Amino acid sequence: MKQAEDNGFAFKENGEEKPGLQIFRDHGYNWIRLRLFHTPTKLPNDLAYTIALAKEAKKQGFKFLLDYHYSDTWADPAKQFIPKAWEGKSHEELVEAVFTYTRSSMIAFLEADAFPDMVQIGNEISNGMMWPDGKLPENWDNLAELVQAGINGVYASCGNNPCPEIMIHIDKGGDKEYTKYFFDKLNSYDIRYDVIGQSYYPWWHGSLLDLRECLRFTAKEYQKDIIVVEAAYNWTPKEYIGKNPPFPESPEGQMNFLEEVNRIVLNVPDGRGVGVFWWEPAVEHWGSRSFFDERGNALPVITVFDKYTRK
Repeated sequence: MKQAEDNGFAFKENGEEKPGLQIFRDHGYNWIRLRLFHTPTKLPNDLAYTIALAKEAKKQGFKFLLDYHYSDTWADPAKQFIPKAWEGKSHEELVEAVFTYTRSSMIAFLEADAFPDMVQIGNEISNGMMWPDGKLPENWDNLAELVQAGINGVYASCGNNPCPEIMIHIDKGGDKEYTKYFFDKLNSYDIRYDVIGQSYYPWWHGSLLDLRECLRFTAKEYQKDIIVVEAAYNWTPKEYIGKNPPFPESPEGQMNFLEEVNRIVLNVPDGRGVGVFWWEPAVEHWGSRSFFDERGNALPVITVFDKYTRK
């Protein structure tokens, strides 16, 4: 969103230009999620940039989820590049680097009055992270030590302040079997974490019933809070051209998709479904997954949480 606004792109509601964060705040949104790259060369998401975004959002009352990619660029199930600064290090050196970097960057957030409320250790780490050292399935022991180092770095930064909750994020929102495999194995290392994050894009991750079954199982099996930390749907045809979509790829279909995902999350047993994040809702002239059309006008999906948050 900041990139778009810095480039002069205006977000609007009912034809009136407003700061993007204000539009989301007005519709009941109460968390932001910011990615952090180690030393990016093509994207702006370094430490200083991310701290500035977090400070602005905190001023407006948002809570803050920090997403460590432990990479200089996008990390996801298809790619998990080690930061260039860490290339050539041994596993033991990588573990120390993860700890030191996490602790120092968290302290920087703390000193800027922008301390995260939640931190995810890696992004979509279904296949591990920091390849090849932490690649799955062959290097589970290494991955566990890298994840633990990140968690330890978070805890080491807290001082006398409340520590953020720790999220483990995978991309298997509709895959109960893989979710069970991953968390059974992760839990065998006695790693302490608080929240399970799932990505759910229906063209990749199954039907809404698959999502419901997976989240229900996960809540019962692991007794952890669950967040659908990435979800999206298109407001113009893209993923389902020539196929039957669960909803029309239209502004109304996009809204109906989020309503259904939110309903499933709200109905996770024992109140364990605690949130939904969208990827990405505010971008410039790009992507039919946005909450705004190509001219910056807010789409109907922006209103989904009004009925839950307005008094």
